[in-house]
Amino acid sequence: MPNVETSSGRVIGLQERPLGRTVLRTYRTKADIDDLIPNPKQPRLGPKEDDELQRQIKENEGVFEPVLVEPHPEFKGKFRIIDGERRWTNSRILVANGKDQYRKIPVEVTDRTLSDEDRLRVWIYIHRQRKEWDAKEKEMVAYQLIQLVGKASAADILGISFKELDRLVEIFELSERFKELKDVSSSITWARELIGVSKNLRTPSVIDAVVKKVAEKRITNSKDLRKLRQILPDPVARQNFLSEDGDLETAMLRLAGAPKKEKGGISGDLDTIVESVKGLPWTALNDLKKDPHILKKIDEASSLLKSLRDTLSS
Repeated sequence: MPNVETSSGRVIGLQERPLGRTVLRTYRTKADIDDLIPNPKQPRLGPKEDDELQRQIKENEGVFEPVLVEPHPEFKGKFRIIDGERRWTNSRILVANGKDQYRKIPVEVTDRTLSDEDRLRVWIYIHRQRKEWDAKEKEMVAYQLIQLVGKASAADILGISFKELDRLVEIFELSERFKELKDVSSSITWARELIGVSKNLRTPSVIDAVVKKVAEKRITNSKDLRKLRQILPDPVARQNFLSEDGDLETAMLRLAGAPKKEKGGISGDLDTIVESVKGLPWTALNDLKKDPHILKKIDEASSLLKSLRDTLSS
């Protein structure tokens, strides 16, 4: 077993830890929470305070799973966190609240500072194994990976197609436009909803209007962006939304109302079918493409309607 000399001069035996295609050589010890420094490029988004995790730390009389760290490239004797920032954050909260017994936490230290690519590979492997993979994190990781290793390697590491990778990157880049949101992770949610609008309708002017109205808090729920699927195809409603004073509610009021039709009998039933088909959003149509069950139903309906027409016209 290879050995490494720590900053304190102690020689410690290293163990190999395979993490996917990356094999780390590490040793285990304990470190003061003030000697651990978060990674500024940490993929995990959003707040890391967790009352339940604090309860678990107290119940286990400390952090159970060691925090994975690497020697800090700038500060001698310090470590940068690779994985375990939530455990570190919540231990710090407990110490700040007078629980000094949680100051020393178990760490697993790599024998070297990792490259940005290896650090991401390790983080991705760990979180996929734990099944903690968050879609919001995946977009950020996809974007970072492409910058580091290119599109082909990024798709391979994530185990996804180029098409899926392109979509993740598009969402991440769009999320960067939502600068006024307090919660960084919520910007991904807004971007995902906006990407759900047809690309033909999602013009630069529409994106600019959405970003501006969200920043002004005139749109406060990301799910409300789904209304754009109805608004944007209608020229009057679209013009209202894009105007300085327009918003989702006023635009919805300007949608062209369909004329009222007879609801009784076969005529009413046909009206219902026609309106149902017209009202299908593009996303639903994409999901139904090549669905053998749906195609069979359409063939059956087409055959019945043709027989009905032949009967009524004879």
